[in-house]
Amino acid sequence: MEMPSLHPRPSEDREREEIDLNESLAMTAVIHGTVQGVGFRYWAWRHAEKLGLVGHATNNSDGTVTIEVEGPRWALQELLKSLNSSDTPGVVMTVDAHYGPATGRFSEFTRN
Repeated sequence: MEMPSLHPRPSEDREREEIDLNESLAMTAVIHGTVQGVGFRYWAWRHAEKLGLVGHATNNSDGTVTIEVEGPRWALQELLKSLNSSDTPGVVMTVDAHYGPATGRFSEFTRN
C-alpha cells in the first residue's frame, strides 16, 4: 500500500523558484562563544566592508556579539559563511542569523 504524499504536489513537480542574489536584505546575527576581547568586531567590520555591507557590530552584556548588516543577499550569505568558519578570532560556538527586508538605516559599517 502506497502512502499518500503530505505535500499537495511532490517536490519533483514543483517549479524551482529563482532567488535574486542581488536583492537587498537585512541580516541580524548573534554570535555565541568567546567573541569579546579578541578582535572579533574588528574582523567582522573588515569582512563586511570587503563585501560592501553596511551596519554595525556590538558587544552584548551576556558575552555575545550582535551584527546587524544590510546589503545584497549574496554578500550576506558570504558573511554568514565566514562567521561560521574557523577563520574568526576567538571561538564561535553558534551563530543565530535572521533575515528581513532592508531598511536603509545604515550608511557605513561601525563597531560599537
